[in-house]
Amino acid sequence: MEWEQRLAELWASIDDFSEEAFLTQMQHLVKELPADSAVALFEQACALDSTGHSDQAVSLYRQALAHGLPGERRRRAVIQMASSLRNIGQSAESVALLMAERENNPSDDLDDAVSAFLALALVDVGREREAVALALTALSQHLPRYQRSLANYARLIADDPSS
Repeated sequence: MEWEQRLAELWASIDDFSEEAFLTQMQHLVKELPADSAVALFEQACALDSTGHSDQAVSLYRQALAHGLPGERRRRAVIQMASSLRNIGQSAESVALLMAERENNPSDDLDDAVSAFLALALVDVGREREAVALALTALSQHLPRYQRSLANYARLIADDPSS
């Protein structure tokens, strides 16, 4: 857990570093893990992504997932890789990845993040109505009132292109 604490502290202080210094600090930290560590690959990808290098992050996310990235980090890797794919002009792959994530994995506290990034990718591929419906459905679950009405309107938007 000591390593995880140092990782959390590094992420909390990201704005205190230059891009290069932050990436160097992350490299030092992940080198403490085994060379084939899925967690190390994931954290390197996150660091690159957070410093504007989505193109480099995608391959590391793929490697982390292929190495069996566990738990919440697995889902975060899918979300973040999909966002990076969108950022580098591969929105169709982003949509496919996030749709599969929604359909094939259990619900958790990252469901709304999956929906939000899926909505962004849907807009990029010209499926704006579906994106709005998805975003409204996710939002409706957090309202103190009107949840049922908003969810029904979202369903109507998705089902009827003329509404």
